[in-house]
Amino acid sequence: METRWSALLYAPPEADIPALDIALARAVDRVDNQMSTWKPDSDLMRFNAASPGTWVSLPRELLQVLARGLEIGRLSGGAFDIGLGCLVNAWGFGAAGSVPDTEAIRAVLQEQRPATHTVLELDTPNARARKHWEFDLDLSGIAKGFAVDEMMRIVKSFGLCDALVGLDGELAASGAKPDGTPWRIAVEKPDYELRSALGTIELRDAAVATSGDYRHWIEAGGTRLSHTMDRSRGGPIDNAIAAVSVVAPNCMEADAWATALMVLGPKQARALAEKHAFDALLVERRPGALRQIGIGRVFEAASPALSGAPESATL
Repeated sequence: METRWSALLYAPPEADIPALDIALARAVDRVDNQMSTWKPDSDLMRFNAASPGTWVSLPRELLQVLARGLEIGRLSGGAFDIGLGCLVNAWGFGAAGSVPDTEAIRAVLQEQRPATHTVLELDTPNARARKHWEFDLDLSGIAKGFAVDEMMRIVKSFGLCDALVGLDGELAASGAKPDGTPWRIAVEKPDYELRSALGTIELRDAAVATSGDYRHWIEAGGTRLSHTMDRSRGGPIDNAIAAVSVVAPNCMEADAWATALMVLGPKQARALAEKHAFDALLVERRPGALRQIGIGRVFEAASPALSGAPESATL
């Protein structure tokens, strides 16, 4: 997935840490082998190569992620869309290259692209799927969160309850530290140049994921273009949101909803988060400043002015 995973945990002396290390690596590798767009032989790329109308057998984990991705696509009105692989590649964010392809962009802009949740059919009992439109799946907005959930599942299968596991900006926390305090997580400031904390939150038996415009971007014509795609625009998002963090019971949910809110923009994102009672932090770019909008009790308590000291909240 072009990134690194980590696990921090408190374990009794008898815990088999070498075996756990191997199991965690295998879990992440399994997700990568199924869902990567950077591996031509992944199960996802095998499905992308299939013609519309053709049933393709898929692993259980991949079908699980596809099902939840389609559901969040419906609930977000198409803001979260797992079928935008052609846009990702055309704009230079995929495995095809890091430079926008003018001809490919022109082609995708001319298409009337349906929301993927309306043209992808899953047959879960028979472990297969088929598409009813020519599109390429890209699970960058949900697969890492699922991988984090799989890591936490592995940790708990070893009988360990106090752990913090992560992959890139997606994290899941279970239990607490030995002194009984929750896991403290830094929410990164959306800065193009420097890495610093915007504030902190505290997690116990929950997950957090962040989407932003400040880590994966390209510059075209003097304008920074985010890697997050907006199906309705046929290209990178163009709104005031610099970053979105979402806290949820599991990391797959947090990952996907953070992406959806990022696409929607401040007003619609806030309305959707309040409708579904999310804990979310929206960070807007304004001339010369950033503005935080905290939604839900976690972030309402953890969104001081940027000039103030970071505060914390507990889920």
